[in-house]
Amino acid sequence: MHLYDMLGLAGYFVLLIYIGYSSAKKVKSSADFAVAGNRIIWPILFATLAASFLGGGASMGRASKAFEDGYAFMFAATAFPIATVLSGLYIAPRLKRYVNAQTIGDIMEQHFGAPARLFTGLFSLVFCVGILGAQALAVGTVFNAVLGIEVSSGILLGMAVVLIYSTLGGLWAVIQTDVVQFLLLAIFLPVTMVVGVQAVGGPAELISRLPEGHFSLMGDYSAAMFISIFIAFLLGETLVPPYTQRALAAPDAGNARLGYSLAGVFGFLFYFVTTTIGLVALVLYPDISPDQALPALIRSLLPVGVTGLVLAALLAVVMSTADSYLNSAAVIFVRDIYQRFIDPGVTERRRLRIERWVNLLIGIGAVIFALYASSIIDALLLSYSLWAPTVLIPFVAGVLFDLKCSRSAISAMLAGALVTLIWQSAPQDLQAFTGVSALMAGVLANGLVFTLVYRLNRAAGANPESSF
Repeated sequence: MHLYDMLGLAGYFVLLIYIGYSSAKKVKSSADFAVAGNRIIWPILFATLAASFLGGGASMGRASKAFEDGYAFMFAATAFPIATVLSGLYIAPRLKRYVNAQTIGDIMEQHFGAPARLFTGLFSLVFCVGILGAQALAVGTVFNAVLGIEVSSGILLGMAVVLIYSTLGGLWAVIQTDVVQFLLLAIFLPVTMVVGVQAVGGPAELISRLPEGHFSLMGDYSAAMFISIFIAFLLGETLVPPYTQRALAAPDAGNARLGYSLAGVFGFLFYFVTTTIGLVALVLYPDISPDQALPALIRSLLPVGVTGLVLAALLAVVMSTADSYLNSAAVIFVRDIYQRFIDPGVTERRRLRIERWVNLLIGIGAVIFALYASSIIDALLLSYSLWAPTVLIPFVAGVLFDLKCSRSAISAMLAGALVTLIWQSAPQDLQAFTGVSALMAGVLANGLVFTLVYRLNRAAGANPESSF
């Protein structure tokens, strides 16, 4: 790698640490650490949310899948930006009705009581820590792919930077670094796509040289497979804690609606860019590993100096997701579990200190997990499958329809988690036998139990806010 490119990367890391240091001066309270003082206007909300959900999976992962399956995977995966736009229009503005809310647990307690808050906090924490561990490994993988650095060394270096700025500056630092990372992402990955398409000979030449099926709606997917992928992306990350936290950080409903919705619109454009990059790599370098599609294009086609900036953008998309989940995990543990059930009288100053320590300890734990886990992808899949089947439906039902029934929420969360775990751990492959994925089975169980218990509770004339 050229010296200028190395200097560009080094300068990028120095900038991130400086942002963390300067942001620490703004963090005077736990609210500053958790929701940046509720002062994130829509352009910043748009940038930080886009940077957070367009991580390693949406960049290198999307390019890799395009290399293998063509545009079909992109069409199936557009369910996620669709869900983001809908959440921005109908859910995000309503979240600002909950005064001083900082977590999903804050909102769930208002609808379903303290036990629902506890279960929401526990499921949210497991989800965030699982995703964080996967992102820590992704950071090391990117370092290895673009710089040739050993994966373990890349994990330690990249996550050390993330830990420094996120622990010092909380969400203030995470959001400011996300804006920098978004700018790198939004400028240099499209540049990479344009340079790549020109290297192939233009759009028409690219299309003509693609394998049959790579430029079609469903490619080689069966209808069942296409629908399964679509549903997984529609539900898997919808309104997860870091994204909901961004909406709560907005000053009002208008800023929350606009920033959240625009991030979803940008997702469509970003998916097209990274998918096209994967197809360009297939035409130019058909013998490489699919995982190398994006790094190979960056290393081979871009001029000296620009390469370092684009590599920084590639690292940025992974680090922006890691810092978001790290901050959310710390805030969830302290607010939804520690403060609510262990030490309700904790002072504001002590709570901020605990959040910083927890942020640091969770980050270190994720690094250790990434260094020694034999199959982190299993933890990642488990984390995703335990979000939508547990919290999502009661949360959306509460916010949209102002439902209040503790029994229905808790029963639904436990039923969804149980069915999902059974589906994944059963000796026989239930997904192959039934054609229903573990995530979908859990969501169906969650929705059915929530509806049934809610209706039975109302029919019996019980207090809707009563708990077990």
